[in-house]
Amino acid sequence: MKSEVSSRSRRLTIGQCAIALLFTMNVFLVPQAQAQDDDAKKILKAMSDYVASQKNVTATYDSDIEVITSDLQKIQFTSSGQLQISRPDKVHASRTGGYTDVEFFFDGKSFTFYGKHLNAFAQSQSAGSIDQLIDRLRGEYSVEAPGADILSSNVYGKLIEDVTDARHIGLGVIDGIECEHLAFRTPDVDWQIWIETGARPIPRKYVITSKAVTGGPQYTLRIKDWKTDVATTADAFVFKPPAGAKKVEFKELADVDEVPAGVVR
Repeated sequence: MKSEVSSRSRRLTIGQCAIALLFTMNVFLVPQAQAQDDDAKKILKAMSDYVASQKNVTATYDSDIEVITSDLQKIQFTSSGQLQISRPDKVHASRTGGYTDVEFFFDGKSFTFYGKHLNAFAQSQSAGSIDQLIDRLRGEYSVEAPGADILSSNVYGKLIEDVTDARHIGLGVIDGIECEHLAFRTPDVDWQIWIETGARPIPRKYVITSKAVTGGPQYTLRIKDWKTDVATTADAFVFKPPAGAKKVEFKELADVDEVPAGVVR
């Protein structure tokens, strides 16, 4: 009987210790997770404030977009381009891939898509800010432009919307530059961002992973040569049609997407 009681006591003691240990782990893990969440958001907010404060910006970039074929093969398409913005209402961007060569102009009054490989352009009146332009392109023309939120005057507000989890992963190196690596989750996508450490907290890499598509295709944007000390002129944002360029409706401006039509099935 005594032995049985002792054995039972040991089991109770072990059980109590296990419960105590689990409780202690919870006590330490919850604040750590909360600190990690707050740290990630703090770094993202610092980047947002810095980027929004830059009136004139030029940069070059590389982008990769993945698609999943009907037989579940993942195919990636790569492009490179240049970007120039002058806040609050001017943008000039280009994107060159294996299938398209496109330029975009916004002068605060109208925007233009120009397909160099087609020598054709589509244009629309659209007075307003860069933020309003992005909203209109997405809402009326179904132009996703996944990296466009980084151009917003409120990067933090755009990116943090619907975030359910935020993590400061640690440090990473992009093109030889030390960056803070952050990871976020939303109901529809997971996304990561690498932000340069030091006095210039600019975005260096941005990855979006779809959770709604089998295979988790990703969009990746790598930003290079970010400069804020460049002089700009209004002419840089005004589209001047080249000789022989044809004006068409937006629906007629085919084959300007990053993914070539008819190649992936």
